[in-house]
Amino acid sequence: MKQLENLIDRIIERVNINLRETGMDVGPYIRNALQLNHLVKFYSIYGFSPQHPVLFSFRRSNLAGSYFFGKCTVDLSVVYKSDIRGDELKKRGEVYPFQGSQISLRDDEVIRIRDACLIKTLVHNHSHDPEDLETFLIQNTVALHYANIHGAPVEGCFLGPFSTVDLTTLTDCIIGTFAYVQVGELSHQQVEPGKIWVKSKDVFDFSYCFPKKVLDNYITLEPDKKPRGIFIDFVDARKADFQEIFDVVNLKASISVPSNASVSRYALVRGESHISENVLIAQRAYLENAWMGKGANAQENCYIIDSRLEGNNVTAHGATIIHAKLGKNVFVGFNSFLRGTPDHKLTIGKGSIIAPHTIIDLDEPLDIPAGYLVWGYIRNKKDLKKHNISAQELSRVKGKFTRGAMKFQGSGAKFVKAFQHRIDHILEANGAYFAGKNNKGHAQTEQDIAFNIIHPYSKGRLKGLYPSIDIRP
Repeated sequence: MKQLENLIDRIIERVNINLRETGMDVGPYIRNALQLNHLVKFYSIYGFSPQHPVLFSFRRSNLAGSYFFGKCTVDLSVVYKSDIRGDELKKRGEVYPFQGSQISLRDDEVIRIRDACLIKTLVHNHSHDPEDLETFLIQNTVALHYANIHGAPVEGCFLGPFSTVDLTTLTDCIIGTFAYVQVGELSHQQVEPGKIWVKSKDVFDFSYCFPKKVLDNYITLEPDKKPRGIFIDFVDARKADFQEIFDVVNLKASISVPSNASVSRYALVRGESHISENVLIAQRAYLENAWMGKGANAQENCYIIDSRLEGNNVTAHGATIIHAKLGKNVFVGFNSFLRGTPDHKLTIGKGSIIAPHTIIDLDEPLDIPAGYLVWGYIRNKKDLKKHNISAQELSRVKGKFTRGAMKFQGSGAKFVKAFQHRIDHILEANGAYFAGKNNKGHAQTEQDIAFNIIHPYSKGRLKGLYPSIDIRP
């Protein structure tokens, strides 16, 4: 166990050096979140697929209960029950267009995790950094419970629980609890807890921040204490439900799945659930009494309970949907929490967008019309009025616009177009548009993944660490 303790000390030292301007010490957050005896109880999973380059090289690392897919290398890091997905890694010889240039990759792109501690973190590669297209780097970084690192490298950073870094390269930054940033690049900045920030250079800038009193009720973080709040309680209450799928090697499918759809071996499907064509259900997704229409998807760490999704729905990483009915092409963003009840059901009209990190926790029934953008904290119809705008109205905005605590500046039309383009890309990549042999996506190509299990040392000075292994084609 001593070697594992030394590894954790090294990571804390490296991250603290990067964040020295802020005076932050990440030690109290890491040490309290990692129960060392638990780290020897889990096996890690590596997925092989003919469609993805194979490379898994690691040393002096703890990979407790984590899932890896695609070309990865991990050294001197603790990766604890995280999901590392490389299914959009670029390959040698591919050409990446950037500002009129055509950049050719000299080698296969690799996800590299170095001197980092990722606790229950989702990493999904979709890099846009033209300076080093061959390496998706996560270095000198701590990411806490259910944070998302999506689409850009991160170096020298601290990510609070349930935060999301989306298509944003970070250097020496602190991203607060439940904050969401999609701003291209950030360096030496602190983003306050609960801030939702979407920016594209001088084209548009959307921002909103949750009231502290509201946020603290759902998720809060203090030094030397574990994260607490409704989000943590909700996830913890369902931990035991996942136990069987990780305890049993050959688990019989619990539901009928069409030949052009995919339900991960490590997803949990319960109750009267239905899977339609071209549906993708990722690992660690949780479905209970869920009706998934054609082309719908549930990404990692999603919960869909007592709900119906009509089709071509995107449920992004970490989102929760309970007692709801969603029309076609509804997008529910990262770590959003939509909770209706049997008496207070939520209905969302066709083509509406629920912004990342939205909380809808109802005390009365609520209908959201088709074609609306929704954000913030909503309990009822009164709250909705201050936290929504139709796509048509937003498209007419040029310049400054505010509604409630939301501030917008720039071109509303380009903001709407960018969001819709992103949604269409996700559906295409996930195989929602598959027909015959055309438009294959993850729902079709991930059916043939072979899973391999790797255990750590169980005794001695190396207890809790995994042996150094190279896995190559």
